[in-house]
Amino acid sequence: MSRRDQIRMSPDELAAYLDEQKVINVATIGPNGRPHLAPLWYYPHESGVATWTYGTSQKAKNLERDPRATVLIEDGESYEKLRGVSLEADVEVITDTAVVTQMGIQLMQRYAGAKPGDPVPDELTGFIGKQAPKRIGLIFRPTKIVSWDHTKLGGTY
Repeated sequence: MSRRDQIRMSPDELAAYLDEQKVINVATIGPNGRPHLAPLWYYPHESGVATWTYGTSQKAKNLERDPRATVLIEDGESYEKLRGVSLEADVEVITDTAVVTQMGIQLMQRYAGAKPGDPVPDELTGFIGKQAPKRIGLIFRPTKIVSWDHTKLGGTY
């Protein structure tokens, strides 16, 4: 078995990893043809991830031109602890304010430590309701997934 096969995450490991991490780095293509990188909070969605951003942001403008992105999620303080996932993705841009509101609520609930289905505080609904008209939702649908978990190597290189 190759080292690559040894470190690849299983579908269950991948789902657990996406569930435990908090930040994605999103690469889109800027107007000058160079990658544009931006960190975002996210939540797992189907086989990929979803988030929201301001509709006037550079990443939003880039995705209007070219709805493809690469998403990186990684952690680890040393080589033997490196874990991560790279998603090449087609991006669905959501502009429906009601849907964007629900995406914002799901995102903020996750970062507040709430579980899916927990009641949504009225204050959060109000805050998100004011933010949503300025934002768009982004759903990253993977076309290619590459994962690595160096902890599977038992500390060897």
